[in-house]
Amino acid sequence: MPGPIQSLERAAAILRLLAGGERRLGLSEVAASLDLAKGTAHGILRTLQQEGFVEQDPESGKYQLGAELLRLGQSYLDVHELRARALVWADDLARSSGEQVYIGVLHHGGVLIVHHVFRPDDTRQVLEVGSMQPLHSTALGKVLLAYDPVARGELAEGEPEAYTVRTLTDPVAIDEESALVRERGWAAAVEETWPGVASIGALIQDRRRNPVGAVCVSGPVERVCDPALGTVRPELVASVREASRSISRDLGAPRF
Repeated sequence: MPGPIQSLERAAAILRLLAGGERRLGLSEVAASLDLAKGTAHGILRTLQQEGFVEQDPESGKYQLGAELLRLGQSYLDVHELRARALVWADDLARSSGEQVYIGVLHHGGVLIVHHVFRPDDTRQVLEVGSMQPLHSTALGKVLLAYDPVARGELAEGEPEAYTVRTLTDPVAIDEESALVRERGWAAAVEETWPGVASIGALIQDRRRNPVGAVCVSGPVERVCDPALGTVRPELVASVREASRSISRDLGAPRF
């Protein structure tokens, strides 16, 4: 039987070291604590940093645990559990709004649709569970960008695509939109990915207030938006926010 892989053992030891004691450690401290050559320690730290498991402070040069570990640490919240908790509330939201409802989670630089409730009418519709939506141009994605630093980091790795003339692609504009989402507690996307389609989304949190997904309604602009107000319908915003709170409470989150 093959033995343990030394490089993985050393990487695990570094992560455990950073998880305890001092909040940040320099290269020399890591190497000395684990009896490693500086070159070896630096190579492992650099790899862990590239994968998001370790972050380096730009001023001090010291290392600390990265945001990707937070995501892995939430793996107890299985996607199936999220779907199970969301079923009733998503159905209620579709029924009350008359529009499609999506539940999405962050996945490989986009939004993975893990649950989809059809619009409650007799029109032909296609189930979109397993499909991906963009982060920067959908209500689901904007919510995740606003609250999940891992999502913002993944978006920064590529060049945001302009799907329509309304799509925000400038990083400064995207950050300003994220700040607005956090301020008001919901996101909207009007014809930013698909012409004629608008959506409204809100955050789903777990018992530790970590962002674990988002819920949204999506439909034709003329139904989701109020032409008199020139924005999305307030009653739909209220319904989406209430659904997000209900799902979050079912996952153990305190009231928000």
